Amino acid sequence: MTGEQFLALPENQSPPTGRRGRGRKRRAKKITAAVFVLATAGAVTVAALGLGGESDSGGPAASELPPKTAEILRQTLKDTQSKDGELGHGTAKTVSGRLPGTLTRMPKPGTKITRGDELYAVNNQPVMVMYGALPAYRPLKEKDKGPDVKQLEANLAALGYTGFTVDEEYSDLTAKAVKRWQEDHGLKKTGTVELGRVIFTPGAVRVDSTEAATGDVTGPDQKLLACTGTDKAVTLELDPDDHQLAKKGRPVAIRLPDGSTVNGKISDVTTVLKPGEGDQAPQTKINVVVALADAKARKAADAYDGQAGVHVEFTSGERENVLTVPVSALVALPGGGFGVEVVDGKTTKQVAVTTGLFADGRVEISGDGIAEGTRIGMPK
Repeated sequence: MTGEQFLALPENQSPPTGRRGRGRKRRAKKITAAVFVLATAGAVTVAALGLGGESDSGGPAASELPPKTAEILRQTLKDTQSKDGELGHGTAKTVSGRLPGTLTRMPKPGTKITRGDELYAVNNQPVMVMYGALPAYRPLKEKDKGPDVKQLEANLAALGYTGFTVDEEYSDLTAKAVKRWQEDHGLKKTGTVELGRVIFTPGAVRVDSTEAATGDVTGPDQKLLACTGTDKAVTLELDPDDHQLAKKGRPVAIRLPDGSTVNGKISDVTTVLKPGEGDQAPQTKINVVVALADAKARKAADAYDGQAGVHVEFTSGERENVLTVPVSALVALPGGGFGVEVVDGKTTKQVAVTTGLFADGRVEISGDGIAEGTRIGMPK
């Protein structure tokens, strides 16, 4: 309503004359002045509230402060992926017989076997464990040469049968040491280690299960039992798409059933073809073994008997000492890209940012005017 509309007279009414008319004219001038003052005051209020004009930064000023704010933090950002695993003693590996005869002794599941111990017996003679990465593939006798000879000699020396040089040559001195070893275990003193008399394992083993029993007839390639390592470990299965996570020696975190986290390290990675069931086609899988990395982890794992479900957390990306904000703080800019709403006192402005690693609900950012401790607007 304008001053003129507010002061209009009813129709067919003539303006008064004389002194009374002059009084009304004076009141009309006062009312008009009041309307002008209110309008001016309103304009000042609009400017003070930021409802018009521009901010000191040159961009449009915010109409109001954001309902919530957050602080730009400086931190190390890690992108992790969690996969289900099983805490136990690692992947069991099958041991097959090589010597023909009758099984006269078989271990019970859970039995631990160390270097020089009997694993099982054929025709009442022991088949023993020695340590090494190279499987036995031939009888070993005098004048043989090769890394398998050196592996055998290293085990004989560790068991106290010495008098030879540990090298790749099976000398007469090696044969004499073998005869002493054979005598101590009730074997014929031939000086030759027959194929199948020794099973080489990476270290001490634990019998996981048996597939044959005392009294069974055995022979080459017959499956007898399955062994694991003696230390607890985590096993898990990955799809081929996650092959980049499975790098031998890579550190990982293991989240135990009680919610605590311990350190682990990938110790073994193998690719296997799982046979399909029914109409399903065979599937390629990646089997991963994660060793417990330190004494604290091993002690925590020993609290769980048998097997327990765990989560293995892989770090697929990491950025140290970077500025980060909650992902929800990002604002899509009209020209493309992202920005954040920087709060400066009672005003705000949008600042374009470059994004980096996204992880755990936060994102790495950089840009002009972006600094640690700066407050930014957040959605409701």
